[in-house]
Amino acid sequence: MTRRSLLQMLSVGAGVVAAAAPARADRIRVLPGGGASEAPPGAGAIGADLGRFLEGVKIGERRTYGGLTVFWLHGARGPTPLAIRTLDEARTRGELLVTERANASVSELTIENRGAVHVLVLAGEILLGGKQNRIVLEDVLVPPRSGPLTLPVYCVEQGRWAGEAKGFSPREMVAAPKLRSQMLERSDQQRVWAEVQRYSQGVAAPSATQSYTAVHDKPEVQALQKDVETALGGTIAPGAQGAAVFASDSFIGIDLFQDGSLFAREWPKLLRAGTIETYGRRIDGKVDESRMRAHAEDLLKSAAGAIGPVRRGVGVGWLVELRLSRARGLALVAESQVVHAAIL
Repeated sequence: MTRRSLLQMLSVGAGVVAAAAPARADRIRVLPGGGASEAPPGAGAIGADLGRFLEGVKIGERRTYGGLTVFWLHGARGPTPLAIRTLDEARTRGELLVTERANASVSELTIENRGAVHVLVLAGEILLGGKQNRIVLEDVLVPPRSGPLTLPVYCVEQGRWAGEAKGFSPREMVAAPKLRSQMLERSDQQRVWAEVQRYSQGVAAPSATQSYTAVHDKPEVQALQKDVETALGGTIAPGAQGAAVFASDSFIGIDLFQDGSLFAREWPKLLRAGTIETYGRRIDGKVDESRMRAHAEDLLKSAAGAIGPVRRGVGVGWLVELRLSRARGLALVAESQVVHAAIL
């Protein structure tokens, strides 16, 4: 499918879906919410709990390798964490299905958890297959035995709309931070394509179908990711629940989880994504630790006081916007726990 036809499909996609009523589409459930105007009766309490959690986060030791600097984050653990599998864990076990809709739509896929444990899908996760590769728009906590749900996505492969296979193959890949930030901002498709193009040009990774995955597939990028993952991926500080990451002297992102085990399992692909920001950059070897530490502390403090609208997620739990002046933030809260918070 050409770029023009994809844009046409995006502009009329909602009408196409509404006009069609096949048997499978009738089975798809969208759990209540998804609109910023719908807030739960306890929205204030949810925001207050999140604010207190963010205020209590402490910045721990620093690790540096190449152009990447990582500060481990520690926070209050709260109640017993929910049992949660990552997207990759659940798909490896054959418990999570991600497929095209019966009437394929650029901006929507179908997701179903057939297992007995919640599954976390992070905003920015890349899904390979179907008629074109997609990127997940927002964090989704898919409940056990969920039945088919509608998963909001964007396209990251604008030169293809073909393929008989409806399913998406597993690959532990999260988009680079500035592309992820477009998800937190809920940008339009044009800006997502522009960010994909910027990364592709930045690492000189062209693709016949203009696919973002070409960035991760470049051998030199993979070699750098492997080196960084060897140095930083398996040496998480005891008790760490997240990380603040800098490329050279520039902040690129914070990912924070109330469950340290979940952070440890999500960390390798988040680290690989952050590594892309250092590819091809000139690194002078100097690290101003105090400045970076102060920057991360200021962001966390600001986020705690910048709790925005609360809305239902696609799965279970609530999505809370963090309205920051210098960054974008979003948190997923379920059963009084901060499942994941991101500041990019």
